[in-house]
Amino acid sequence: MKLQKIAAATLCCFALTPSIMADEHQNPFLTPYTTVYQIPPFEQISIADFIPAIKAGIEQQDRNIKSITDNTAKPDFENTILPLENLSPILDRVAAVFYHYDGALSTDEFAQMAEEAIPLLNQASNNVNLNDALFQKIKAVYDNRENLNLNPVQKRVVEKYYREFEQQGAALSQEKKQELIQVNDELSKLFIQYNKNLLNATNAFFVTVYDENDLAGLPESSIAVAKEEAKAKGLDGLWVFTLHAPSRLPVLQYSQNRGLREAIYKGYTSLASFGENNNYPVIKQIVALRAKKAKIMGFDNFAQMMTSRVMAGTPEAATNLLLQVFEPAVKRSHEEVADMQAIVDEEGGNFKIAPWDYYYYAEKVKKKKYDLDENEVRPYFSLENVLNGLFSAAEKLWGIKMVEMPDAPKYMDEVTVYDVVDSKTGEHVAVFMNDYFPRATKRQGAWMDQMQSSGLYEEGPRRPIVYNVGNFTRPAGDTPSLLTIDEVETTFHEFGHALQSILSQAPYRSIAGTNVDRDYVEMCSQINEHWAFAPELLKEYAKHYKTGETIPDELIEKLNNASKFNLGFITTELAGAALLDLEWGKTDGKDIDVPSFEAVVAEKIGMPEEITYRYRSPYFKHIFGDDGYASGYYTYLWSQVLEADAFELFEENGIFDPDTAASFKATILETGDTEDPMVLFERFRGHKPDAHALLRLRGFEN
Repeated sequence: MKLQKIAAATLCCFALTPSIMADEHQNPFLTPYTTVYQIPPFEQISIADFIPAIKAGIEQQDRNIKSITDNTAKPDFENTILPLENLSPILDRVAAVFYHYDGALSTDEFAQMAEEAIPLLNQASNNVNLNDALFQKIKAVYDNRENLNLNPVQKRVVEKYYREFEQQGAALSQEKKQELIQVNDELSKLFIQYNKNLLNATNAFFVTVYDENDLAGLPESSIAVAKEEAKAKGLDGLWVFTLHAPSRLPVLQYSQNRGLREAIYKGYTSLASFGENNNYPVIKQIVALRAKKAKIMGFDNFAQMMTSRVMAGTPEAATNLLLQVFEPAVKRSHEEVADMQAIVDEEGGNFKIAPWDYYYYAEKVKKKKYDLDENEVRPYFSLENVLNGLFSAAEKLWGIKMVEMPDAPKYMDEVTVYDVVDSKTGEHVAVFMNDYFPRATKRQGAWMDQMQSSGLYEEGPRRPIVYNVGNFTRPAGDTPSLLTIDEVETTFHEFGHALQSILSQAPYRSIAGTNVDRDYVEMCSQINEHWAFAPELLKEYAKHYKTGETIPDELIEKLNNASKFNLGFITTELAGAALLDLEWGKTDGKDIDVPSFEAVVAEKIGMPEEITYRYRSPYFKHIFGDDGYASGYYTYLWSQVLEADAFELFEENGIFDPDTAASFKATILETGDTEDPMVLFERFRGHKPDAHALLRLRGFEN
């Protein structure tokens, strides 16, 4: 488990050492923040503050562990479990900012510091998770939980701590614990190397265009960004395209120059695959160490260990679920490719559709079938307008309002911070911040996390500090950031994650917000995507950035008619990556050649040659950048089953139906992990999840 989940705030305070007190610069992590809502005082934080704070946090944590284990009173919820909820406020503060910067602000100075910090943070986790005396105290509470007069939520917290400590190796022998510590330390160093290689490889690659004719088909906004990128590299008068999504995807989707598309595609799919940033040897070591870790924990393989901890239960069950979706998706993708090939042939292309042609010819098919050109739609999706729609939907559905806090602390000027308030009472609900534009210090993709969880702290309950991070096209000249259809969905998706933390009413931090099973957490994010293109909401927020004109009804109709377009491709690449992930979890890593392994899996599952995995292994950060989604990437599809089934109820009753929204809010968004997720889902939906709902949603069956 991540350090943030187990290291919280302590029940008592400790004096700082004289050497710390004597420093002219006061380390902001060492004392409670005095900022509004305890937002980290970013302007006061220096890179030099992290290591001393982590070390001080470990000392504080160790003292509090000792106070638990030395307590001679009979272990119970109050003297054992509650202190675990609030174990080290210093570690809480420094780890929250550290992990955020690691993804969003990893400067060279930070990255160098992180190489020392990660092993220390692992040590902090090991000091908790592998402490036998502490585990025995927890076990005593667990074994006696039926006699402690606990309410159902407290009982669930006890059971969760026991289960998670056991999963982290607390019940192992001392010999095996030492083996596990060594494996975890080696893995943490490899994760650092993998992420460093990926970031460096991404930043190192670019394609320079010298002839303006080679820009044919590209949107003006993409050309403007490429011109600015070239200028930044000292290549005035030229155009530079990078592998960051806002640069890469428009080339693949719109460029009439097949050679440019191929160069960008091959650059992306060979990311971190050669030279000094080669992740192949790193992957081989990670896979071998994970296999060793699984054996230490008593499992046959890593996939078996990881799936045992979530709703699927086994790799076989996860694979069966994936194949239920993968096979009809592949069938649909063959139809999609045939439509594309027909256009190539009509145009006298005299070539077979290749992977770098997929986006481009898919766009042509969409134009032909639905008369929908995404360039016609994008002017209505400025980032500002999309956020207006996002926040409007949140107010209509969940009763919260976003009030900008211009004077709030922030780590970069382009970050926006909001006070989330109850729309009726004005009461503070949470802090929400967003950071949406790419930079060299930020990893690719989009994500949600939090600086502070909701739940019980030493001084009482606190509300969360939540953030969304993205990599959207920057404004260029007089043109604002204009989002693609996919980026609009991404904005709603990540805010769906944020909602689960913002609205959480779970009383304890370990079960609050997104601290739920991995194959349940994505439901809230994915269901929120459905409101992005709801006609009622589009009419409200989709305004042309130049004229202010509301999106016309005919464009809304085209958007909705095309909503199931290309889902064969999208589902195939996603399910294919999930199946690859499970296969990595089953192998021991010996004598593995990464490209050959990927090719064997592709042949085994029947991956179409025109489609590659959503992420190839050298840049599959979900599964090799840490253990977060390792042998668990399939959970996106399981969550989509839950999401598709749940949204059918909104469709039946009206997507803004107040009663349905109130039920979803109370049963799903506010509850966290206070009850079994299957129980909560059935309470909302009235039946067990129906896998066919996903097939219906994707148009694979009626």
